[in-house]
Amino acid sequence: MPNYKKVLSQLKQVAKESGKPVFKIVSEYMGLRQRKCLYWNEYYNFEFDRQSREFQDDFLGGREQGVYLELLNPFKYYILARNKFLAHLVLEQADIPTPELYCYYSPENGVAVEGKTGFDVLSVKRILEGTQVTECVVKATEGSHGDNVFAVDRIKYEDEDALLELSDGTQKHLSDLLKHSPLLFEQKIKQTQQLSCFNPSSVNTIRFMTTLMPTGEAKVIATFIKIGRSGAFVDNAGGGGNVDAGINVVTGEVYGAIEFNGFRNTRPIDCHPDTKAQLNGVVIEHWEEICARLCYFQQRLPFLKAIGWDVAITDDDPVIIEINDFWDTTGQLFIQSGWRKEIRECYSAWKEYSRQYNVHYGMGRTSPASVSLIKKVEQM
Repeated sequence: MPNYKKVLSQLKQVAKESGKPVFKIVSEYMGLRQRKCLYWNEYYNFEFDRQSREFQDDFLGGREQGVYLELLNPFKYYILARNKFLAHLVLEQADIPTPELYCYYSPENGVAVEGKTGFDVLSVKRILEGTQVTECVVKATEGSHGDNVFAVDRIKYEDEDALLELSDGTQKHLSDLLKHSPLLFEQKIKQTQQLSCFNPSSVNTIRFMTTLMPTGEAKVIATFIKIGRSGAFVDNAGGGGNVDAGINVVTGEVYGAIEFNGFRNTRPIDCHPDTKAQLNGVVIEHWEEICARLCYFQQRLPFLKAIGWDVAITDDDPVIIEINDFWDTTGQLFIQSGWRKEIRECYSAWKEYSRQYNVHYGMGRTSPASVSLIKKVEQM
């Protein structure tokens, strides 16, 4: 159920900022809703009242994206991308570089398990201490936008516990950390000097959007960088409070940097606001080779045909921090363009492949309502 008070407040804000009458904004939105199945929050968040017709046409909204990804990334594989522990196993099996997994805390187990899985304080401590882990990254197996992710700079092992010193200077006992939710204890990634210069406290990841065609060809269709603020460990983009910029897919040049403090609350910048490091115009080193590696990674995971990769660039190889099978749409704001054409092209190719070879990707979730939406989207 829409929050009508919130929508009305946002409508008034848009009218004030754009100088357009309310009735014109409503009319414009209703046209976009009919033409693109656009949600109001997308019109508001992406400032459609100010955007060019080209951006409006290229923008891929959530409802339309959902139709395409039902085919490209079947729902039956959802858990393999959304659960970070299972994703780690999949990446490892596919020979795709990912941070080393030190320990998986699984409170459901109830018994000690050989290897890297612990279920209580003593079993997790035994695994970490046994492999001489002195620093790590801890993250929840489910979550997004950097939620429940923090860095541990030092670990002091005690008789029946361990004292963790976090990157923000606070301390926490292992016993206080291990509750009812599964956790991963992973290797800390050392990014290249170039990426570290942007902001050394955070791992500044690059989002690569890739597609896989029925011919086996993989493409990088969009790239942007997420950079943390000084003192922050995560580079969260979805909720604001960081720095973001597009990256030219062909050249690797950073452009359009913004200080992102939430939707409709951005500020164009040229340098990082805290470190003063130059952003716009910087070319990411070894860009062509990195893109080629990401295309190879996409080919190694053919069950997902459109992936959003969060990538840390190291001196040895791009390292995959996370894969996203159903990503948010925020990156289109950072690259100042949409990716509708590229995703739709991939969808159409696999739709034709499915028809031609009688291959079906049953998800078990298609309803009469979604069938109607599919028909509408395909005609758009």
